[in-house]
Amino acid sequence: MSTHAETIAASAAPRSAGPWIYQPWLDLIVGCGAWSAPLLLVTAWLSPSHTHSWVVGFYFLAIVFNYPHFMATVYRAYRTREQFEKYKFFTLHLTLLIVITGVLLHASYRLLPWVFTLYIYWSPWHYAGQNYGLLKMFANRSGASLTRAEGRWLRAAFVASFVMLLASFETGGSTDPLILSLGLPAKFTIPVRIALGGAFAFCAWMALNDLIVRHGFRRMIAPLTLLLTQFLWFVLPTLLELRTTIPQTRYSSGILAVLHSAQYIWITSYYHRRDARAAGQSNWRFAGYFVTLVAGGIALFIPGPWLVSYVFHYDFTTSFLIFTALVNIHHFLLDGAIWKLRDSRVSSLLIAPGENARSAGSSQAAAQPAGPKAPGLSPSRAYRVLTTPAFRIAVVGLFFLWGAADQVRFALGTDSQNLSLMLRASAMNPYDAMLLTRIGSAEEGAGLDDKAIEALTRAADLSPQNEALQQACARALIANGRYADAYARYTKMVAVSPNDSDALVDLGLLAARLGHPRQESVDAWQKALTVNPQQVIAHVYLAEAADQNGEFAAAVPHWHAYLQATAAQPSSRDALQQRIPATLQVADDEARLGQTTAALTDDSSAVTLAQSAEDPKLESVALSHLADMQEKAGNTASAATSHQRGLAVDAKAKDSQAEAFDWFNYGQFLRRHSVPDALAYACLLHAESLVGQQDGGALTTIQNAERELGGRLGIRTADIRKHLPDLLATAASLPPSSFR
Repeated sequence: MSTHAETIAASAAPRSAGPWIYQPWLDLIVGCGAWSAPLLLVTAWLSPSHTHSWVVGFYFLAIVFNYPHFMATVYRAYRTREQFEKYKFFTLHLTLLIVITGVLLHASYRLLPWVFTLYIYWSPWHYAGQNYGLLKMFANRSGASLTRAEGRWLRAAFVASFVMLLASFETGGSTDPLILSLGLPAKFTIPVRIALGGAFAFCAWMALNDLIVRHGFRRMIAPLTLLLTQFLWFVLPTLLELRTTIPQTRYSSGILAVLHSAQYIWITSYYHRRDARAAGQSNWRFAGYFVTLVAGGIALFIPGPWLVSYVFHYDFTTSFLIFTALVNIHHFLLDGAIWKLRDSRVSSLLIAPGENARSAGSSQAAAQPAGPKAPGLSPSRAYRVLTTPAFRIAVVGLFFLWGAADQVRFALGTDSQNLSLMLRASAMNPYDAMLLTRIGSAEEGAGLDDKAIEALTRAADLSPQNEALQQACARALIANGRYADAYARYTKMVAVSPNDSDALVDLGLLAARLGHPRQESVDAWQKALTVNPQQVIAHVYLAEAADQNGEFAAAVPHWHAYLQATAAQPSSRDALQQRIPATLQVADDEARLGQTTAALTDDSSAVTLAQSAEDPKLESVALSHLADMQEKAGNTASAATSHQRGLAVDAKAKDSQAEAFDWFNYGQFLRRHSVPDALAYACLLHAESLVGQQDGGALTTIQNAERELGGRLGIRTADIRKHLPDLLATAASLPPSSFR
């Protein structure tokens, strides 16, 4: 592994002083990660039931552990001019490139997911590299010398565990807009993950089995603990995900980051303590080192987003994510450069145990004595001021205050159940779009619709390239009937993100609602299909627009495109219910165009879809359409059968209005095909009794038809009313031969 891994790996057998860095219990718990299992269990238990407390607590842990561990790398690389020059490519040139990248990311939000995804995917590789290196270091400090084959098996085990986690990342589509994913199907990745889990176990056994036999279990306790930590960090969560839902990407950048950071501070503090004492600096103290790391960590992460948001009125959350991704990537690269085994000082200080082994450090210090000051040169006044203890204390105090203020704002702003606290957090920094979105949701829940829209509008204006925020704002405007404002918002969205197909679809709908020229809506929907052919709902809107304009020939291809696209999707009940009206509509359009055969096929398809959806109401409607089409095609017997099937479905559905409609249509059908008038009249009477007084227009139509037919029947109508049930049963069961 090319990261921190080989960095702290050992090349020579240790001396007799023992393998431990500080104390066995501390080395095992923090350095080897023995606390991983209980902390991961606590995390799994607390995070669902104590969401806000856990989020605030985790952010505090980030300030105490995560941020300082980045500063530990900066401290080593930039502390002396000698180190700065030694790694100048990373300390200067790469740093400038990172700064330029930060400017570009602030200018173009679309670049952020690529960089953020790189950070998320690189993080576990960095963690695995550190575990791998520490394992080899402890093995060598214990007197164990890995053979070349054992080294390869060990490396293969760690690589397998990382690839296993990576396969988990790539399974399915990403639900996080900042994390890109290949969206590989689970049916492919599950066997791969299981195989990689087995490979991890097999390779680990091949690597350490003989070592344990040669040197004993006790001497291998630290390497074995690190191997268990690797299993808990990478393999176990991936296996659990096969049965439960675990957000692997956020898990990897969450509690694992804290555990990794504590481990990192543990080993770097040991290095710097031995480095200082080897150079004769007996006053080195961990407390001073740790305070420096905390202050420096705050300086790396917190002031930047605050200044960017206040000076440029830029979204604080977005800026914070940019700083987070770039600081991490810079750390990964710099870390891999400064912790190399071929650096004799790194090797001597990390491999040789004991606090009194100073030979390597002392010899280097003696070999590079500080040269005398050049005559006539003395430190400038500014330099003297900047290096005074008072100034340093003031700077550290400033950063601690800034970090505390940021912690308070975060705690207030993430309490989504307390609107007043979130408003106080917004007063501290009014340029946080995510916070404003939470405030908008809370105000909407409290019935403060105008204030909610104001908050969402401010959030959307802060981050115009954030499509999710823009959509949330626009849809809130629509929900409150502010269609003109929503149209203006979508117009801005399309100008900033011309390939946002969702925005184009909604823009077309709003243009139609506001009475704009029809072509504006059509153009928006056609462009949505051009940029995203999967935006199939646009076909429906284009088809409906064509139907409204009497352009049935133009509507049919769009209906078919929609039906073809949705047929390939999972056939849920909701999906089937959406396809049925579209199928009936295309059949009607085909009938208007004289395409009788196609219309009959589509009407029959609608009946089948309704049966599959187990929706009797839609099945009744589809059978009515089919019957009408069959009658127009001259197939009267089939039309009668379809009418009768519809009546049977209505009886099961117990929908009196639909049943009244179908009995009326069936009665009219019987009148048109020379069936005895008594049966047709019975159908009309039953339709009248079903429709009741609720639908005045339908009742009038039925009564008019009933009076017309009753006039022809005369006194026979009384006898028909008397035997109505028998006549209805006869009518509903007329054989097809009655209509030939």
